Amino acid sequence: MCDNDLIAENLMQNLQITSSVDHDEEDEQEESEDKQEESDEEDEQEEDDDIVEIGVVKRLKLSRFPSPFKTIAGGFPAWLDPINLPSGTSTICGICGDPLQFLIQVYAPSEKESTFHRTLFIFMCPSMKCLLEDQHEQRKHPSNNPSRSVKVFRCQLPRSNKFYASEALDHNDGKVKAALCSWCKTWKGCSVCVNCRSACYCSKKHQAAHWRKGHNFECRNLAVDRQHIESNFAANNTIWPQFKIGIRVEPKDDMMSENGGYATGLSSAGNVDEEFNPLLYSVEADADTRSWAIFEERVSRVPGQVLRYCRNVGASPLWPISSNRPSETDVPRCCYCGGPRCFEFQIMPQLLHHFGVQNDENSLDWSTIVIYTCEASCDGSMAYKEEFAWVQLLN
Repeated sequence: MCDNDLIAENLMQNLQITSSVDHDEEDEQEESEDKQEESDEEDEQEEDDDIVEIGVVKRLKLSRFPSPFKTIAGGFPAWLDPINLPSGTSTICGICGDPLQFLIQVYAPSEKESTFHRTLFIFMCPSMKCLLEDQHEQRKHPSNNPSRSVKVFRCQLPRSNKFYASEALDHNDGKVKAALCSWCKTWKGCSVCVNCRSACYCSKKHQAAHWRKGHNFECRNLAVDRQHIESNFAANNTIWPQFKIGIRVEPKDDMMSENGGYATGLSSAGNVDEEFNPLLYSVEADADTRSWAIFEERVSRVPGQVLRYCRNVGASPLWPISSNRPSETDVPRCCYCGGPRCFEFQIMPQLLHHFGVQNDENSLDWSTIVIYTCEASCDGSMAYKEEFAWVQLLN
């Protein structure tokens, strides 16, 4: 873990808008280091169109409400639009019906005026059984109403909006405007405790969990002291701890750069030196073995990475294995504008380690989760638009 801690001290947060008001001294020092590293890498970025940005875990103080202008994993999300949250069946696993767990949010604005703020939110069911069934569902056409256990939402706002000042770019101070579930702090609380009328829930399952955890004793206090529930709002009852994700540019390998960099390096074993990994040239090595060798070499450039981001035209994911990849027809077109979707980022299996997921037979596991989003990042009246996730599991 020492190497990962060293890397985390030198991360650049170029996917994040930060606030000078909400940061403590440690954050200010990190920002200074990040700006210096960004300056040092500026020339390299200008020369290379296929920049891959790598996310590595940083610790986050849970006492502070997360910012919608940061990339974070675990805990609960910081909704960009704090009022018009996803609702109904969008919030539950399509297989078991339980509320989905927040996995990660990626703050990724673009040059369009309407996407001055832009965040992708990923949720999933923590059941491995549901994820295995999801493997069949993800291949279904949208017209067949696939029942997914992994869901992605895109939210974007122009610079001038009703939630955030256009100059200060501060996030709201934790006073979310939608009433969130008192248990998960994630989904909108649509039902209210009939006794205290203060606690609200997104589902009967979370209401029962909150009651068992002690709300039955607090209920009487909440009925006479409504501030009590607000003072405990930062309490996290989610199963995964919360982390801030620092972003840096992936170091380039001279051999890979000479052969076309990111895109060609993933599809051709000839781009990796035989002396570095003889597995690639072994007669016995199958396609999955070669893919895994390339995957390991790329990941070794930034050990501990949990996120890979590259939205450039023609960019492709770093697949751990060659099997169970989507075809062009497997990735559906945007259901709002009808345009094509493109690869934007992927979530790496190392995140499970930080979440403390055990390596048991029935534990949650994946080789990578690849996120495809509307190429035009289309606008529309719906605050949170569903995008597409492809989950690759090891055979």
